[in-house]
Amino acid sequence: MTKWIALLGLSLMATAATAGNVQVQVRGADGAPVADAVVTVSAHAAGRITFPWPSVVKQQNITFDPHVLIVPVGASVSFPNMDNVRHHVYSFSKPKKFELKLYGHEEARTVVFDKPGVVAIGCNIHDQMSGFIVVVDTPYAAKTDASGRVTIANVPAGNATLTVWSAAMRAPGNQLAQPVTITPAGLSKVVSTP
Repeated sequence: MTKWIALLGLSLMATAATAGNVQVQVRGADGAPVADAVVTVSAHAAGRITFPWPSVVKQQNITFDPHVLIVPVGASVSFPNMDNVRHHVYSFSKPKKFELKLYGHEEARTVVFDKPGVVAIGCNIHDQMSGFIVVVDTPYAAKTDASGRVTIANVPAGNATLTVWSAAMRAPGNQLAQPVTITPAGLSKVVSTP
C-alpha cells in the first residue's frame, strides 16, 4: 500500500512538472485587444471534457448572453428566454443546424452539439441578435477578456497546435492555427490577427 501511494505521488509530481500555463494575448490588425476570441490548444487529455462555466445561452435584453460560448463536443446547451418577447433561435452552420421555433418568457429549449466547429446563432424575429457557440474537442480552451488576454492552465508540455478564432477575424473560417511547443514552464504568446 505504501509503495502504491509513493508511486501515485511520483506520478502526480511528474504530471505537474510536465504541464504549464499557456498565456495568449490576441490583438487585431490595428493592435487593439480582441475580446471574445476563442483560444484552443490541441493537447491530449484523458477523461470527459468539462468547463467551469454553464452550457447556457440566455436571450436577455434582445441579445444572446454570452455572445460567445465554448462547449465540449456532446454538450447539451440550454437556451432560456429571459425577455418578455418571444424568440425563434436558429442556426444554418454546418456543425449544427437547428431551429427552436417561437417560445416565450421563462421558457427554455435545449440542443445537443455533437460535432466540433463554430455554430453561428440568430433569431428569426430579431435580426440584430447574433451569437456563436464554439464546440471543441479539447479541454484546453478559453476566451479572451476585454484586454484580449487568456490563460489556459496546466497544458501538457510538448508539441501542439494553438488555434485562435474570432468572429471579427479576416481569415478563412475566422481562425488562425499555428504549431507551438509548450515547455514545462508554459508558453506566452502574442497573436496578431488579420
